[in-house]
Amino acid sequence: MSASVSGLVVTAVKGMRVRAVEAVELTAVGARGNRSFYVIDERGQMLNGKRHGGLQTIVPDYDINAGTLTLTFPDGGRVEGTVALGEPVQTIFHGRPRRSPEVLGPWAAAMSEHFGEPMRLVAADTAVDRGRQAAASLISSASLRQLAQAGETDSVDPRRFRMLIEVEGIGPHEEDEWVGRRVRVGEALLAFHGFVGRCMITTRNPETAVVDFPTLKLLAGYRMDHPSEEPLPFGIYGEVLVPAAVRLGDPVSVQARAQVAR
Repeated sequence: MSASVSGLVVTAVKGMRVRAVEAVELTAVGARGNRSFYVIDERGQMLNGKRHGGLQTIVPDYDINAGTLTLTFPDGGRVEGTVALGEPVQTIFHGRPRRSPEVLGPWAAAMSEHFGEPMRLVAADTAVDRGRQAAASLISSASLRQLAQAGETDSVDPRRFRMLIEVEGIGPHEEDEWVGRRVRVGEALLAFHGFVGRCMITTRNPETAVVDFPTLKLLAGYRMDHPSEEPLPFGIYGEVLVPAAVRLGDPVSVQARAQVAR
């Protein structure tokens, strides 16, 4: 069985619910329209599922061509409008200072009311955690099945891991061997640089945000000693060398091992 793309998931706002799509347009900074925005608190600190698991209960829908953004809240309430950017504000993104333009419109007030604390929405050329070197992330269906087996459950929702690309047709954690290699995904070319370490976000249900699966305990049971710069690795990250559209069913092939510039 040859390898192919079996899943693609994106979210317009970092930390909010991811959704499955049939195609993405890969660029040097990631999938177009993916993680185009992130949420900050009153001090400018970026908020994600670690600090605010409830963000996962909000469903964003961003029409990048029309420039419209809709947020649907758990109670069914919707806030929508056309995105307009204000002046850049100072933010802290994963401990690093970053100036990003504030998004003007009804979303900040709606989020602040829903969570009971001041929040703002800002725009980004990329809100990928590790920058351009990790513009794309990938995991195999077989790795997900192995984790499900370890957890004695039928399946594990891949949305827990918020990975851009899921691949079928390879063995459990065979993607580990792709670090340091170039991989053709459809017409796009990726260079994988490292492993994605896991945190408590993966223990949360991807829709309700309730902690309902012992992901970290299970990974510690059979991945603790895996050589990685990040603890409990599950999936890999890399950069986009040749941008292109990627679609479900696209073939995936690994090129001969070569040094990948970092």
